[in-house]
Amino acid sequence: MRPLSALALSAVTVGAIVFVGAAPAQAIANGWPVPEGKYRFSAKLTMTGIPKPDGTTRNSGCSGALVSSQWILTAGHCFHDVNGTRVSGPVPYDTTVTLGRVEADGPGGVDVKATEVQQSPVNDIALAKLAHPVRRIKPIGIAESVPQVGEKLRLTGWGALDGTSGTPAEHLQTGLFSVGSVAATTIGVIGKAPSPSTSACLFDSGAPYFRESRKGPEVVSTESTGPDCPHFVEETTARVDVAADWIHDTIG
Repeated sequence: MRPLSALALSAVTVGAIVFVGAAPAQAIANGWPVPEGKYRFSAKLTMTGIPKPDGTTRNSGCSGALVSSQWILTAGHCFHDVNGTRVSGPVPYDTTVTLGRVEADGPGGVDVKATEVQQSPVNDIALAKLAHPVRRIKPIGIAESVPQVGEKLRLTGWGALDGTSGTPAEHLQTGLFSVGSVAATTIGVIGKAPSPSTSACLFDSGAPYFRESRKGPEVVSTESTGPDCPHFVEETTARVDVAADWIHDTIG
């Protein structure tokens, strides 16, 4: 099992977040590049100065989605202390959130510091508060209905393009998945297109899986953990509907 936290941007660090029973996600392997102007709510989280037990630091990253003008939904394990324990409160290390563009260093969009993090009481989900509201990007909706086996979902993420790459993608990626199983606080998803091996990869932790309808996109789950990418089996993702009340209470 690969850790699904963002892989550190250091050649000597294997997982961005390491804790018992987890193995972080990588980026979207065998996906499509997102066209300019699409899925502008998709968030790239860049973390620097993450403390290590030996007193040194490392850099890493995660993915996420804008769910209100000042809050990002991502994976809980993206924010942790030096021992890998998830934390709430002031962000534990410098975190920059990039929104509104498909090229990491391209034109347009915004780069905003995250200042606060709150951990879900039920599963591997966190909310990160931005230093100021983002007014020109429409947030994604929050799912409140139970996911159904066979339901089609789309994923967008900034993760690596394969399991051997040590850096996030330079271009936002996407792919289609189907729900393979539903548990109390998670769902299992399976790659569908552009390939049966389309799968989350390093730095995709927290990336949104969402429904698409005439009402607009609605995030159903977030990337949590899975096997090395690319792969053909189920990926474990954290259900949003079971945390919907907490999300609405937190973001106001």
